[in-house]
Amino acid sequence: MYSIGDVSRRTGVKVPTIRYYEQIGLIADEGRTEGNQRRYTQAGLDRLGFIRHARDLGLSLDDIRALLSLDPDHHAATHGIAETHLAAIRARIERLRRLERELVRIVATCDGADSHDCSVLHAFGDHDLCAHDHRG
Repeated sequence: MYSIGDVSRRTGVKVPTIRYYEQIGLIADEGRTEGNQRRYTQAGLDRLGFIRHARDLGLSLDDIRALLSLDPDHHAATHGIAETHLAAIRARIERLRRLERELVRIVATCDGADSHDCSVLHAFGDHDLCAHDHRG
């Protein structure tokens, strides 16, 4: 059995986050000592490691909950969650590319000198001054 501190160190998940995951049912309350300290089994440690890695990959807690509830042989549902997440990541990347193009254009309009009215501030304050639609 592992203490919450051991689990935290082994997975890199902070103690308050572990408590939160337990509170929302992502990990089970596997028991406590007589002193009321949480204890986790290897299965709990492995599950928390799964959750941590899935979060690192950008999955939402709802998607992680769905993945954890699936039968391990239910590949179509698992694949569907991964495909949906990949599509969302690609859309976010495209939005960031639009933002980058617009910011490059805005920055190029000003040399940073103090001797004139700052076009960067004007562009940040007025979407109509943008050359491209970069909104989500």
